[in-house]
Amino acid sequence: MATPLRAVAFDAYGTLFDVHSVAALAEQRFPGQGARLSNLWRSKQLEYTWLRTLSGRYAPFDAVTRDALRFSARALGLALGGDDEERLMAQYASLSAFPENVAALRALRELGVPLAILSNGTAAMLEISARSAGMRDLFDRILSADSVRRYKTHPDVYALATEAFACEPAAIVFVSSNGWDVAAGAWFGFDAFRVDRSGAPPEELDAGPVATGHSLADVVEHVRARLEREKDIAQARGLAPARNGKRRRSSSATGASK
Repeated sequence: MATPLRAVAFDAYGTLFDVHSVAALAEQRFPGQGARLSNLWRSKQLEYTWLRTLSGRYAPFDAVTRDALRFSARALGLALGGDDEERLMAQYASLSAFPENVAALRALRELGVPLAILSNGTAAMLEISARSAGMRDLFDRILSADSVRRYKTHPDVYALATEAFACEPAAIVFVSSNGWDVAAGAWFGFDAFRVDRSGAPPEELDAGPVATGHSLADVVEHVRARLEREKDIAQARGLAPARNGKRRRSSSATGASK
């Protein structure tokens, strides 16, 4: 039987929260440079997480984000004052959520599936972002790479989800808009789902089959279809489905009265 679904885990930055929603404020502070600053900031932020993990030189995600902002401003020749820096960092702490998020997350909750955030962000950053977006109560767990002092794509980060839900990787649908993140999640063994918000092609990383959609609404359909398949298999084998991936013998299979 296929591994029963136990949870859905979401990447945060770029998947739940729009990392480029800082561009509007950046444009106000640096006219004509907002988009360039936002793009370079994000690129350098990721580069620093990978470099620090490979080198064993961990620093918390808020510090990495600040360092990436300072580098990007210098690279673009922008005079980043203290007030500019603090305002941009505050904006990053409460990024805009994508518009379909709340409805999609509620639909997943209605399907009876536990939900988690699995992110590079510190627990404090993720709590603030989730609360400001009005969706903190929709998540059962917030899992931060800070607890293992490594960043994605290190397997220890992905293992936070399997440990939290006491299951194997295939029992978790992992959702990210970042191609590299989805590929690494698939390598780890997750049922990986890529939310293609940018129109970029799939990564050439031999990650195996990865489901793809364009919003979290497509994730709902993916999960619903998986649950239906599990139900069909259970019925064919005389098992009755139960939540959280557990299965029991149906009354018809055991001969028990209804």
